[in-house]
Amino acid sequence: MNEIKVPPVFEARGLSKVFSKGGRVIEVLSGLDLLLEKREIVGILGASGAGKSTLLHLAGGLDRPTAGQIFHNGEDIALLGEERLASFRNRRIGFVFQMHYLLLEFTCLENVMMPGIIAGKEKSMAREKATLLLEKVGLKDRMDHRPGELSGGEQQRAAVARALVNDPSLILADEPTGNLDVKTAGSVQDLFLDLNRSLGTTFLVVTHNREMAARFTRRFQLRDGTLHREA
Repeated sequence: MNEIKVPPVFEARGLSKVFSKGGRVIEVLSGLDLLLEKREIVGILGASGAGKSTLLHLAGGLDRPTAGQIFHNGEDIALLGEERLASFRNRRIGFVFQMHYLLLEFTCLENVMMPGIIAGKEKSMAREKATLLLEKVGLKDRMDHRPGELSGGEQQRAAVARALVNDPSLILADEPTGNLDVKTAGSVQDLFLDLNRSLGTTFLVVTHNREMAARFTRRFQLRDGTLHREA
């Protein structure tokens, strides 16, 4: 009996991105390939301006490549129209940025519920899932606090919980510890690794933090528009 092959969580094939600026053509990504399997946590390092954030934006469907293909669980997202792509991002991908982007007028719990509500979940179900995730990330006693009443680390933990509320297959994180002190950054690193192990979520993390990247499944340097595997 033939075994059914499960497609990778994410795959980029021959990915290129070109920008035009001031009459100049700038090639940021050049024929880049990347494949992520379930339960991996992969780090992307590189100099400022190397194209790390551009790669995440393309991977998350926030921008479209100049050339190449992007697959999520075998689905080519280039074939999706804007409305379907927006729905896909909400349901299948979680984003964690350097800034938490929590809405100041809402409580921690309401912020985490929001992607679930947008996805069409009943409010009670979204609340239940958000509550479980906030407990998971150590914010059980902070759910009714607004972002301004939370520390930087707590805000980032809430942002991680928000990214997970729709059970995405992939979390994209862009310098998630960049604005945190060393101790708090370490706690966020531990959280990522724990969630990767306990939930089986795949992570693609852009970071300048080599100590953080050293704990990941694989690491790559983004240089000259392509990825170079680190030992």
